[in-house]
Amino acid sequence: MGPGKSLKMKRSLGEQLTQSSRSTGTGSVVFDCFEAALGAEVRIWSYTQPRYQKELNLTQQLPDCRGLEVQDSIQSCWALPWLNVSADGEDVRLVLDVSEEQRFGLSLYWNQAQGPAKPWWHRNLTGPQTITLNHTDLVPCLCIQVWPLEPDSVRTSICPFREDPRAHRNLWRAARLHLLPPQGWRLDAPCSLPAEATLCWQALDGGPCQPLVPPLPRENITVNKALEFPLLKGHPNICIQVNSWETLQLQECLWADSLGPLKDDMLLVETRGPQDNRSLCALEASGCTPLLSRASTRAARLGEQLLQDLQSGQCLQLWDDDLGALWACPMDKYVHQRWALVWLACLLLAAVLFLLLLLKKNHVKGWLRLLKEDVRVGAAARSRAALLLYSADDAGFERLVGALASALCQLPLRVVVDLWSRRELSAQGPLAWFHAQRRQTLQEGGVVVLLFSPGAVALCHEWLQDAASAPAAHGPHDAFAASLSCVLPDFLQGRAPGRYVGACFDRLLSPDAVPALFRTVPVFSLPSQLPDFLGTLQGPGAPRHGRLAERAEQMSRVLQPALDSCFRPPGTPGTGRGMRPEAEERT
Repeated sequence: MGPGKSLKMKRSLGEQLTQSSRSTGTGSVVFDCFEAALGAEVRIWSYTQPRYQKELNLTQQLPDCRGLEVQDSIQSCWALPWLNVSADGEDVRLVLDVSEEQRFGLSLYWNQAQGPAKPWWHRNLTGPQTITLNHTDLVPCLCIQVWPLEPDSVRTSICPFREDPRAHRNLWRAARLHLLPPQGWRLDAPCSLPAEATLCWQALDGGPCQPLVPPLPRENITVNKALEFPLLKGHPNICIQVNSWETLQLQECLWADSLGPLKDDMLLVETRGPQDNRSLCALEASGCTPLLSRASTRAARLGEQLLQDLQSGQCLQLWDDDLGALWACPMDKYVHQRWALVWLACLLLAAVLFLLLLLKKNHVKGWLRLLKEDVRVGAAARSRAALLLYSADDAGFERLVGALASALCQLPLRVVVDLWSRRELSAQGPLAWFHAQRRQTLQEGGVVVLLFSPGAVALCHEWLQDAASAPAAHGPHDAFAASLSCVLPDFLQGRAPGRYVGACFDRLLSPDAVPALFRTVPVFSLPSQLPDFLGTLQGPGAPRHGRLAERAEQMSRVLQPALDSCFRPPGTPGTGRGMRPEAEERT
């Protein structure tokens, strides 16, 4: 025990023994310090003179850290004020600057105004310590408590995140609305929230959820407590909105899970005033429309029918009190009637067209012949596949290939490119994936497109210089390097014409830079030769020249920005790593 403890103990025990000796009138007390725990109970026996004539038995309760007289004199009772909270980027650091021998407890908890504090994290540590918290863990009621590991020690508590904007955003992200059947609900959140809840009506055709006020009032929210709105019946279109300071924070259609999907129902609002005055309107996106008004809305057009449905008991009553009532009226039968009219109009239109065809039989024959030709050409072109092979030189060139593939998909072509098949490519391996795609493409009468770039030309030169052995691997997703083992034999043995097409991009690579072996098939420069390139891809059934030129112009506008991005310096916003050195030399 330290000197602070022993001095206090000596004084307290000495005073009691001296008072006892005075009451007996004889004897004396000699006291010496000894070790004892804070707050312990000490029993002392003393005897008078002559010896054993009278025995004194005293019990002394030693002071603990709660006693004001020892808090300043016993160091182990001191609270730990050396806690600093600092932000380091997105993280928050708790720095406890205490001595290396100091043992202390650290607790993080949620200080909830409603109910007891909820613990989150607790450790017994030896200082000094630095603890890092993720910014997503911060909420306004997150508090920190520190205390020395001594009996009944004084604890230091701080709540440093009450005004932190990040903590308030995280609190709303962590808040959840939960369904409590049959019509109850609860808002779960780590901290108390200054919020109000109200009901709203979500129409099937989308749009914002329409609050049901009036007549339903707002209700103050108590978090983590079951709540229930005074509804007679539940409905899947009724949702809950949670607002804080006039701002919508949460919205959930909770009862849709138990009552089914949203329905195409019309909500009728009945308002009751003095002298039994009643008004009826239908809640729509534009507001509450009186049923018998001349407005050009769905509810106004069906106003009389909705009134008849309400009077005949076909509407479901959701709420009722002295102020008014809510009714949900189904609209399915009116939708069916509308479709019946649409079908009738289509039949009438078809009959009129048939009569016109009979009157202009010769013209119709020619028109049908052209239509048949377009359908045949379109079907033939649509059945053709195009397998794109390229070398992944850099991110910019990959984006350019992706833009070309996406543009070709707008034509009646089935485009295959490894960019869109990375999962299958990883599972099968580049060589097996290429074999499968090449076999399917050629069996369907399709074409393999070799997109040449500086990297692709370099790979081809490696193969041509040493055709007996494959070059080194160029990555797990490089289908071009893997495909050369099958592509080169087709060119060397004369099987490439009609099955392969070459292409490169303006300014990035000249067609003359393509190895001579690959120029035995047409090699196009894009986008300048797009019309000829598209005509070759689509085969004999390609559209007429005018339509082909129009499509080529559209594709050129799509490709140009991606091609320009390949020539921007590295680090320019909206580009990748920029153009490869080979392309820079050519430009």
